Amino acid sequence: MTVSQTRAPAGDSPASARPGARPGRDATAYVVALPAGLPLLNANRSRREHWATVRRTAKAIREAACVVARSQRIPLIERARIVYVIHPSPQTRKRDPGNWAESAKAAVDGLVDAGIFEDDNSDHVIGPDPRLGEPVKGGQLVLHIIPEGGTS
Repeated sequence: MTVSQTRAPAGDSPASARPGARPGRDATAYVVALPAGLPLLNANRSRREHWATVRRTAKAIREAACVVARSQRIPLIERARIVYVIHPSPQTRKRDPGNWAESAKAAVDGLVDAGIFEDDNSDHVIGPDPRLGEPVKGGQLVLHIIPEGGTS
């Protein structure tokens, strides 16, 4: 599990965030990468899976996001834009990153559990918006948290 803090000019996409930047300059963006290979929820599969399996998977995603975010000690953020990047398992077929919205929702719930957001309603969270990343063995979900205001 890795978490990094990067700096991006205000309003830029997460792709423009640069590693190794110092907090306090421009907007600070936080990158929360869940473990590669962690089972994720996909809208195409979740409808066919048993409800208990879906619930266990959502709980595992939520807990992983909480642990990763707490390890970084990300401060309380009043309002932020969240972009989630799905790094699918290497295959040749096309992907629709919006199909992993259930996984992103569980991960954002984990950020609330970690104390990063007071709540995940629209007063505090914009998004999460989907993006497709490069393939990663086992697949991976990465959250980019871009504060819109200040941190507490």
